[in-house]
Amino acid sequence: MLDPAAGTETELTGTALREAKRALRTRMIAARDALDLAYRATASLSICTRVASLPSFAAARVVLVTLPFGSEWDTRPLARAALACGKTLVLPRVNGETRMLELHAIRDITADVTPGYQGIPEPLPTLPRVDSATIDWVLVPGVAFSRTGRRLGYGGGYYDRLMILLRPTTQRVAGAFDAQIAERIPAASHDLSVDMIVTESRILAAPART
Repeated sequence: MLDPAAGTETELTGTALREAKRALRTRMIAARDALDLAYRATASLSICTRVASLPSFAAARVVLVTLPFGSEWDTRPLARAALACGKTLVLPRVNGETRMLELHAIRDITADVTPGYQGIPEPLPTLPRVDSATIDWVLVPGVAFSRTGRRLGYGGGYYDRLMILLRPTTQRVAGAFDAQIAERIPAASHDLSVDMIVTESRILAAPART
């Protein structure tokens, strides 16, 4: 469990905040890219196993997951596990005009998915839409995380805009390689956090959201 007193976050504004995020994003993506492919595969399975064992995941009926892109950890076994357990599996799709994520339910992570925004695997637009209010568990992607639940995304703000639409009780869980855990994340007060971070070696529970 996390010691809530461990570490402090860096509060910045304006250009200083943007530059700090950009620098950390570049460094963390490079570190993730440098991970050995075999290690990445083994670590991904460990993350999936830990996430699937969470009581919050077991209890969830409608789960929102993203499929892997680039050197991200492989979430596909977790997505298959959700379908095998009878959960409603939801994937996000970028709407470039509204700059929002549209949510669609899928039944097959191969047949129902196509390369979308920037090549990211996305659900086919013809699949059933899902209301964000029905999501009770979300796997939040990110480039880096702190032990206090702070998140550094890819810079588009899509998940920050989505998470404010979810119910307050919706569990926000992030998966990441150990290499993606930073001592501090440059953040503004409006940047949203996650409840828990699961890596290949540990589970970090963030302080309760207020």
